[in-house]
Amino acid sequence: MINKVFYILLLLILTLPLSAQKSTLKKQGTATQLIVDNQPFLILGGELGNSSASCNADIEQIFPKLERMGLNTVLVPIYWDLTEPSEGNFDFTLTQKILDQARDNNLKVIFLWFGAWKNSMSCYAPLWFKEDYKKYPRAYTKDGKPLEIASAFSNNVLQADKKAFTQWMNYVAQADKDNETVIMVQIENEIGMLEDARDYSKEANKAFQSQVSQQLMDYLQKNKKNLHPAMLAKWGEKGFKTKGSWTEIFGNDLYTDELFMAWQYACYVEQLAQEARNIYDVPLFVNAAMNSRNRKPGEYPSAGPLAHLIDVWQCGAPAIDFLAPDIYDTGFADWTAQYKLPNNPLFIPETRLCDNNGVRAFYVFGEHDALGISPFSIEDGSDDSQNSLVRGYAKLNELMPLIISNQGKGTMNGLLFDQENKERIISKDNMQIQARHYFTLPWDARATDGSIWPEGGAILIELNPMEYILAGNGVVVEFAGKDEAMLLQRKQLGEDGFAESGSLNDENQSVQNGWKGSSRIGIGSVDEVNVEKDGSLNYVRRLNGDQTHQGRHVRIPVGEYQTLHIKLYEYK
Repeated sequence: MINKVFYILLLLILTLPLSAQKSTLKKQGTATQLIVDNQPFLILGGELGNSSASCNADIEQIFPKLERMGLNTVLVPIYWDLTEPSEGNFDFTLTQKILDQARDNNLKVIFLWFGAWKNSMSCYAPLWFKEDYKKYPRAYTKDGKPLEIASAFSNNVLQADKKAFTQWMNYVAQADKDNETVIMVQIENEIGMLEDARDYSKEANKAFQSQVSQQLMDYLQKNKKNLHPAMLAKWGEKGFKTKGSWTEIFGNDLYTDELFMAWQYACYVEQLAQEARNIYDVPLFVNAAMNSRNRKPGEYPSAGPLAHLIDVWQCGAPAIDFLAPDIYDTGFADWTAQYKLPNNPLFIPETRLCDNNGVRAFYVFGEHDALGISPFSIEDGSDDSQNSLVRGYAKLNELMPLIISNQGKGTMNGLLFDQENKERIISKDNMQIQARHYFTLPWDARATDGSIWPEGGAILIELNPMEYILAGNGVVVEFAGKDEAMLLQRKQLGEDGFAESGSLNDENQSVQNGWKGSSRIGIGSVDEVNVEKDGSLNYVRRLNGDQTHQGRHVRIPVGEYQTLHIKLYEYK
């Protein structure tokens, strides 16, 4: 009888409706994956412009367009000034509209809390907060000028910001409890000091003269072997002291000011992050404006969650899951490499909306096992089916099963080329893979007529040592044995595979260079394919002859998004 009752109760429990499982982060090999609806999820995102979610009508107009563009996630600001227009009175109308429209248009949401700081400034703090500058004091420059930046050293500022954030998080938890629409939350936006590297308010100066937190010093000592090189070098300037004031331990310069300020910002953000963890436990992150163009702290937003400050931020804000770069400057590949670290997965919440976004998405998923990418002001993009980003996202959505299954296993590479960075060689155990921009082939007039080359990019997935997937746009790939093909100087060949011109001096070139290879790698077959939801490949067409340069290479022209299945073979 007892067993019968037990099984009836178990059946009832299993058939009861359950609240949605909240998103989380999980390791797979060396990669960190975002788990949504109990499945790994790649963010094909876009961030709305700063004012594009400030009225219901705009939200209703924009969200259907985002679905047509192929996004699966939208990053949306939540404005403190509109959430708490008068002190203690909260309005969550916009939050609910965002959730409703996201669900209606098959989108996940990442909320961005525009609280005490947005791009360093306190422009989204409510007017009642800004007017009462005695209760909610400002940061000051070294020469005593007050700034439109709330002081992170004021407990009143923290408590007001935290109260609003907590009320909003409570609403989200209730409104999303039966769904999984909200998959991450960003706390503040591009936090950091401007004009000076640190706050010079009375409270800040007092803290600067005090002893460095023992919590931070213990962290540095415990993690000394794994500290960021910039942090290790800065600490080492004064002999790795373990007690003292900020200047005694780190020296007296702008970069010490930045470390000091980063610690305060991180500890401040941790207070909000702990509230979020207790209310609705989804992944949390902070984003950074880049320290680019040779600017010094204060010329860029000093002390933000920048790569060289990761140790300070991870110690001061352990409830934050990762630091994320907002990339607008040139050198996209270099910036992404700074943020894909063993202790920091790569997510790009903001990047300039441009024609290159599609190929860059392929690159970050292939090269860095990225969580996702999100061009800024996405509503200004085109939803035309032939738009580069739309086509790129559509192809990535199709490739998602293959990408997810290969994350963290060392079987993927990302390719990204432009007019200056045209080539990359990837070494495998028994071969070399030479990848290049498509315009290194001179057959397209745009390669040589003075046109600016659009970026070419792709993801290369190794299915086994002699079988690959290449997917993307604007790339050429050759495969060769370790000691053969790319090491030989070759004649320029025409599209037909014949020499462009004759030269008696070169007719015995391969003999002169000395053939030393024991075997060669050949292209057995190249098929254009589609990827099914289970990761299987669906044949579209065979590519051969002119489309592979008579078996010399594999290529995807500029402007076309394709997935190619490549089988190699070895011969002597």
